[in-house]
Amino acid sequence: MTKRALITGITGQDGSYLAEFLLDAGYEVIGMVRRSSTVTFERIAHLQDRIATVHGDLLDQASLIELLRTYEPDEVYNLAAQSFVQTSFGQPVLTGDVTALGVTRILDAIRIVNPAIRFYQASSSEMFGKVVEVPQSETTPFYPRSPYGVAKVYGHWITVNYRESYDLFACSGILFNHESPRRGLEFVTRKISNAVAKIKLGRAEELRLGNLDAKRDWGFAGDYVRAMWKMLQQDSPDDYVVSTGETHSVREFCEVAFGHVGLDWEQYVVVDEAFFRPAEVDLLVGDSSKALTELDWSPEVDFEQLVTMMVDADMDLLSGRLDAIG
Repeated sequence: MTKRALITGITGQDGSYLAEFLLDAGYEVIGMVRRSSTVTFERIAHLQDRIATVHGDLLDQASLIELLRTYEPDEVYNLAAQSFVQTSFGQPVLTGDVTALGVTRILDAIRIVNPAIRFYQASSSEMFGKVVEVPQSETTPFYPRSPYGVAKVYGHWITVNYRESYDLFACSGILFNHESPRRGLEFVTRKISNAVAKIKLGRAEELRLGNLDAKRDWGFAGDYVRAMWKMLQQDSPDDYVVSTGETHSVREFCEVAFGHVGLDWEQYVVVDEAFFRPAEVDLLVGDSSKALTELDWSPEVDFEQLVTMMVDADMDLLSGRLDAIG
């Protein structure tokens, strides 16, 4: 029988890549979107004739119960969240309600409707925050440094709790930073790649950034959705770190991105204190050896390939717009 998957947050970066992956694997894909006048389907426009989009909201448990009863999914991937760290400082209550309590609502809906549904929770390396060991693994203690990180810790532990309390097949993927040309412009990686393209094309003169010394473990989102799926195919549920095992600074990202188009990043990047976080996370790097051993998963796209892929995509995007205008 054809498997059916429900993806929350399907219009986001990860949701679009996961939908593509599952469709290629023969799944029927249902995408949950919030009822809003500003919902954008840009990332899944090429998939809309192959997927069903339905309305639901992590703030409304009744809508989640109704979706599960109506569409009877075999697997649920919870990718929806208020996922921008900087915004979480300005909207901490909303972040907690969606990113933390939203996980409880969907887990409880599964418990009520069909406990046999397999569940994936998108946990985050931001849960490690002020790291107590390097690299970070599944056993590393959490020390979140933002309302977003705190909310993700709640979502992670409530997933463990429902797994142990109700015998649900519930997994958390502790994903380190994963990027792509589909990343939102509010994220520093896409902000950089987009600015590089604009500067190269003469549409901007500078790029203002915050902490250039912050280090992250950056991988390709298309690689990481494979790990999500693999978690739900195991004989028993568990939690896994998903990462490249390499760390690079924002400064290095700038060096590669500007260098790819023949520019010197130091001539264009301006450090602006307005972009510093109230509490910074300085170093994140993951140990995904458990995922390699138990899931047979490893990343295929390396750091430089990721950065140049994003710059090339933004060059193509902005060049196309310029041609259209011209």
